Amino acid sequence: MSTITRTYLDWNATAPLLPAVRDAFVLALDLSGNPSSVHKEGRAIRAAVEAARRDVAALVGAQASHVVFTSGATEAANLVLSPSFKMGRSALSVSHLYVSAIEHPAIREGGRFDKADVSEIAVTAAGMLDLAALEAALASHDAAKGLPMVALMLVNNETGIVQPVAEAARLVHAAGGLLVVDAVQAVGRIAVDIETLGADFLIVSSHKIGGPKGMGALISRGEVMMPKPLIHGGGQEKGHRSGTENTSAIIGFGTAAVEALKNRDAEAQRLSVLRDTLENAMRAMAPDVIIHGADAARVCNTTFFTLPGLKSETGQIAFDIEGIALSAGAACSSGKVGESHVLTAMGHDPKLGALRISLGAATNEADIDKAIAAFAKIAGRRKLAVQAA
Repeated sequence: MSTITRTYLDWNATAPLLPAVRDAFVLALDLSGNPSSVHKEGRAIRAAVEAARRDVAALVGAQASHVVFTSGATEAANLVLSPSFKMGRSALSVSHLYVSAIEHPAIREGGRFDKADVSEIAVTAAGMLDLAALEAALASHDAAKGLPMVALMLVNNETGIVQPVAEAARLVHAAGGLLVVDAVQAVGRIAVDIETLGADFLIVSSHKIGGPKGMGALISRGEVMMPKPLIHGGGQEKGHRSGTENTSAIIGFGTAAVEALKNRDAEAQRLSVLRDTLENAMRAMAPDVIIHGADAARVCNTTFFTLPGLKSETGQIAFDIEGIALSAGAACSSGKVGESHVLTAMGHDPKLGALRISLGAATNEADIDKAIAAFAKIAGRRKLAVQAA
């Protein structure tokens, strides 16, 4: 009985653990000290944690002292999306959160804000934040109640569209607000610099760049203004996130950050060629295929497409049978295949459904050829079904 060779094309959901990361992670398991201890063993593992902190900071052009390690991007979001901040020793109130309509659920849920204090900002049909809508929302904000906070992703996890973060930052800061940027899908694919973006806070995730799962970071542009802690205890991470550090995962994250910066631009060009080859073949075989965001600035690795008449769950299963792992939108809701809020925000009928192919470091021409062959079969069956009807 023949066995189908699997092809992994779901790198936006998670990236396989990099070999260098695995090696660093396993070696770190043998470091026995607690990083808060003052003896030699404690100092050794503290040094390794701080080296990883510097490497993660370098990923986004930040200072190492501004990196707070968390259990992942979701925790980082819940830490920073808070109405309670401190400016030094003084309390600072943030009264309202504005999120774009295409944000990841970790942001859309609003963190520690009451639901009544969270507003959604529309995006254009092209999948870009509507800057005019943001400006209008900020103009109507009641500053007497507290500061406005805006949360915006740099790269959309479904479409791969790059958002106008720097332009949004100017509007937010002109209104005296704070800007939180979800950079999870951006790091390692495009240049990310916290100063250039004008972000007050960045959220990053380890497993999206080939690091261990269950590790992320909140990175700030400064140290004076920070949210009140989400997790209290022994005061680790300068009091911003208590609990003994997950040292092996932190060290693995640092290694992944170093790897993500290696040959980033050359790798982006390679993946762009593979993605374009795939999309051109899809259009040739099914001229009615809709590739969402095709006319917008996108990262190199993402294709989010709708094949009219093909349901998301049906398409995902069909590709899986052909040995290809891909997503029906974002893999962020415990395996559920639901309607895409991103498609809805862009003005599409979410019932059309969509599938996401995302490429990564191990993706090669043979993988793309296999995806094209699978698409040809699935598109062909759809055509026959339409003709039979």
